[in-house]
Amino acid sequence: MRKVVIHKPGGYDRLAIEEHPDLAPGPDEVLIDVAAIGVNYADCVTRMGLYASAKHYVGYPITPGFEVAGTVSACGEGVTDLLPGTRVMAITRFNAYATQLVVPHSQVFALPGRLSLEQAAGFSGIALTAWFGLFELAHPRAHESILVHSAAGGVGSMLVQLGKLADCRVIGVVGATHKVEAVHALGADAVIDKSARDLWAEAERLTPDGYDIILDANGIATLGQSYRHLAPLGRLVVYGFHSMLPQTGGLPNRLKLAWHYWRTPRFNPFSLTTHNHSVLGFNLSFLFDRTGLMTEGLQQLLRWLDEGRLGMPAVTCYPFEQVARAQRELESGQTVGKLVLTCP
Repeated sequence: MRKVVIHKPGGYDRLAIEEHPDLAPGPDEVLIDVAAIGVNYADCVTRMGLYASAKHYVGYPITPGFEVAGTVSACGEGVTDLLPGTRVMAITRFNAYATQLVVPHSQVFALPGRLSLEQAAGFSGIALTAWFGLFELAHPRAHESILVHSAAGGVGSMLVQLGKLADCRVIGVVGATHKVEAVHALGADAVIDKSARDLWAEAERLTPDGYDIILDANGIATLGQSYRHLAPLGRLVVYGFHSMLPQTGGLPNRLKLAWHYWRTPRFNPFSLTTHNHSVLGFNLSFLFDRTGLMTEGLQQLLRWLDEGRLGMPAVTCYPFEQVARAQRELESGQTVGKLVLTCP
């Protein structure tokens, strides 16, 4: 088998593709011959050495990645509902950037008929992140207003669709004009192109009384204003800090990172109670022990997918050997939809 190994945090040159012995499943485990691998921004942060759960659970060397699709190669003792040759998708806490993967049975799901292997590899991570942030934390009510930052990306595209499933009014924010049409196609009621208009002036024009829910993975660039644009009883959901990290070069500037960290908003509990605001945050990679919750979420998402109420955003594929290129382009902020590595 081949896998990507990061022996030491750093730039794209740290993504070493290595030959390793083939794997075998243990009890209640499934061995998957991987066909496609979802690429997430967390993988880039892992490469940089800044992803908290990577340090907490694994350390370095580490193989990044959280989601794959492929074919069952073998099953361990106790697995009776999956046969070799079954096409599946799976979630994993790291180790996904590999041509073989062993995962617990509970983290493997039969491939949905509506998805190709490439689409399935990019579905679970973004869909679960969006589902958890919106439904487990924000609890949308019909006709509420939702502002989705980075709406053309993987998670953002799912948030737009899930917000419409919840019968809410959804405003998407994008950072480039070429992304606007894709977000409209997802069902957004309006799209703010912050490269062409003032983001917050336009947000106020569209929703003068403030937003019931704002979902923000930008960090320092927008967190303060996101909080200020909440309506009474508004919920700000934080699930990333992308603007604090580089868009080019692949290496963070430690002094700039420290400056951004120092300037990151701290939310005063007196303000929270006075304004009836909530700030909620999460990182799914710390929740893999909540297997029941993760399974519940993914099963609901797959039902919506099967019913045609939820769709997969556009997928851009890169050969496994071009892992550095995929991460570089994801970090650029210019991509639309989901990026996936394909294995021969």
